[in-house]
Amino acid sequence: MPKLIIDNQEIDVQPGTKVIDAAEQLGIMIPRFCYHPALGSVGACRVCAVKFLQGPFKGVQMSCMIDAKDGMVVSTTDEEAVDFRKYVIEWLMLHHPHDCPVCDEGGHCLLQDMTVAGGHGLRRYQGKKRTHHDQHLGPLVQHEMNRCIQCYRCSRFYQKFSGYRDLGVLQIGERVYFGRYQAGTLESPFSGNLIDICPTGVYTDKPSRFIGRRWDYERTPSLCINCSLGCHTVVSTRYREIVRQEARFSEAVNGHFICDRGRYGFFYASQEKRPRYAQINGNEVSWEKSIQTARDQLNRISQESGPGAVASVGSVRSSLETQAALSRLCQKKGWQGPVYWIDHGQEMNVKTAAAELADELAVSLRDVEQADYILAVGADPVNEAPMLVLALRQAQRMGAKVCFLDPRPIGLPFSFQHISVAPQAMDLILAHLLKETIDQDTIKGLEPHEKKIFDAIPNNSHLVSSNQKLLNAVANDIRLSQRLVIVCGTDVVSETIPERAAYFARLLAKMGKQVGLFYLLPGANAFGAALLSDDAPTFGRILDEIEAGLVRALVLVENDPYGYYPDRPRLERVLQQLDLLLVMDYLDVRTIQDADVFLPTLTLYEAGGFFVNQEGRIQKASIAYQGGHPISQFSNGNHPPRSFRNQIPGKEAQPAWQALIELANENSATPKQGVRADILAWLVKTHPLFSKLPPDNAFPSDGIRINPGKDIHFRSAADRLVVPTLASESADQMELITVDWTFGTEELSTRSPHLRKMESKPCVFMHSNDAAQLDISEGDKVAVRSDTGIVSIHVTITDNMAPGVLIIPRHQRLDWQHLGASKITVSKDQIRKIREEEPC
Repeated sequence: MPKLIIDNQEIDVQPGTKVIDAAEQLGIMIPRFCYHPALGSVGACRVCAVKFLQGPFKGVQMSCMIDAKDGMVVSTTDEEAVDFRKYVIEWLMLHHPHDCPVCDEGGHCLLQDMTVAGGHGLRRYQGKKRTHHDQHLGPLVQHEMNRCIQCYRCSRFYQKFSGYRDLGVLQIGERVYFGRYQAGTLESPFSGNLIDICPTGVYTDKPSRFIGRRWDYERTPSLCINCSLGCHTVVSTRYREIVRQEARFSEAVNGHFICDRGRYGFFYASQEKRPRYAQINGNEVSWEKSIQTARDQLNRISQESGPGAVASVGSVRSSLETQAALSRLCQKKGWQGPVYWIDHGQEMNVKTAAAELADELAVSLRDVEQADYILAVGADPVNEAPMLVLALRQAQRMGAKVCFLDPRPIGLPFSFQHISVAPQAMDLILAHLLKETIDQDTIKGLEPHEKKIFDAIPNNSHLVSSNQKLLNAVANDIRLSQRLVIVCGTDVVSETIPERAAYFARLLAKMGKQVGLFYLLPGANAFGAALLSDDAPTFGRILDEIEAGLVRALVLVENDPYGYYPDRPRLERVLQQLDLLLVMDYLDVRTIQDADVFLPTLTLYEAGGFFVNQEGRIQKASIAYQGGHPISQFSNGNHPPRSFRNQIPGKEAQPAWQALIELANENSATPKQGVRADILAWLVKTHPLFSKLPPDNAFPSDGIRINPGKDIHFRSAADRLVVPTLASESADQMELITVDWTFGTEELSTRSPHLRKMESKPCVFMHSNDAAQLDISEGDKVAVRSDTGIVSIHVTITDNMAPGVLIIPRHQRLDWQHLGASKITVSKDQIRKIREEEPC
């Protein structure tokens, strides 16, 4: 390890460490503008100059460009280096506008800090300043090009790191311009990171513009719960309102960045329409009266029809505390649930993922970046888990090959292989790859039942034959790889694929490869739900029992079935049959209109809590503020009312776990922290996996990983690993599947007024061959008829998807719930082209 001396302090560092990083490890902050740990060195700004006194380099050099070497003696305070840096600051300020008082970057601007630190306060150059025109870059990022110091961070992140090409460097010399070839919304779903990495105010946060300075905010570490990855964030709060959310560095999870859906998906917390008061039959009442009414009604129904007449439905966006409190309540009262899954297929996929994610296979996003081959099965990262795209991009930049086995039109900012087959065919293709990849020595060591399954995989089929060249290339690449990651989705895949992906990973590990398994789950705490739902029925089965009169009361905890259940007419009809519908939520969900009793709950930002991401990592979100009506909603931009109260307006809502404890008729007078501690103690007692949870004040920043492995017993592996079969194909049949989009489908981010401007118009994706057979052209409007209803939607035609498949988004602006199921088979006669003015 190189040993060097910086400012009279000796340090040993890892080989390849830059001098600027070595100094930072000693607590010495060398000025920098162009250097960023995620982007590397470029030496553009020249402000990181230091003096090398001894070693292989001598004189003033750029500390970001030189690796630390043994015997180096470096001075950051040498007069020559300090003088050099002062001149650099003066050069950078030649054309910089003096608009700090109105610049949103003021207070956390690197240029501002370095200018003050360097002592520059007088502009000697009397010439005319260079100016630029600004561009409109969309609803998220504000552009102020006159503040640019040409550090190149933005173009390096946007083009090299994330892979998108619509923003970059234009012109030359002193006219260098960073922007788009023409004004327009940025295409990258990571564009908000330009705000974080820009060292000046060229890119600022448009939604929070002019609201406050950095020192005006309460800044709190938090988590993003807009997908299952659990990226780390920092939230800025002012006047009882989340104003902005930024990336928080996490070595294991998201690194330095987050996606735009996570960055701007927080506006649900301060919606004007957010329900903040308890209700009975639509009328506002006190919290105590609502709790008492709900408790009395639930007890009455349990006594009259038995505890099984009450069912509870939990949520994958709820904290671990809420999920545990609901499980505890159901166990204590004998109720059915908690229910988390729409149908048996979703339940099996998520629980299989949780069961198969053993310690030796689980990998983080950072581990994905280190892979030399990535096979993604039934996964569409940019739409399901956007930050996975950046991890795949870094792996691809380092030479890794990426292959997708998926029916959807995958779109990524880098080159990849795509095996596009129908959902029912993915298991057969995956099994074929498995058979072609595993060597004979590994096959000989298989257990008899595994060997039987292995031998039964067909050597050939029409599907395999039509993709033979590509499959051979993929199998060969897998054999040659040493650090392989299998990414597996749980949405559009069949029940056998998550298990087969794990089986594939284990066999590859037996071949001596370093193998990781990375599942995508349907919500921020779906992993926790898989651990706590045990043998609870699915939501579909609960509806069956309501129709049969077996379930009379339904408790919905932060769960909106109108948002995800694919048969809305049935849902509306069934909910009307209940004697009691109790709803707890912090969103303005449709079920509040149907509720007999409603209890408002607190958001992640107001209640905090633990969440388990898709790799089994338990992470903590801290309380950012105490809740209540944002002042901006009743002050009209003026000073808040000068009146004094003994409580915060609109603060009646409670954490969902607190409401559940009160519903159980337990002591509501116990302080909240004591109640929460009791819940976590119960969780540890009933699920020893959680015994690793450290105290709140000692919880590690990157969380802790738990992997249950085979502790989840719900079906034997031998039963799941059946021989894949392919249903007989019909030229008249098409498989319709509903999917997520980056913007417009996720229930929290759809409540962001700024992200609504980013939503694409809903459309159905169709292969060009199918469109030709149906005489349908790009942009035509079609009516897709199912057994339960009709969906009218415009068509997008592409070759980058499986033929015989229709892809429809679960979009908030589309009545896709009239399809009756999230995956159905329709005949081509059920797809009819219509005129715009023609009714469906």
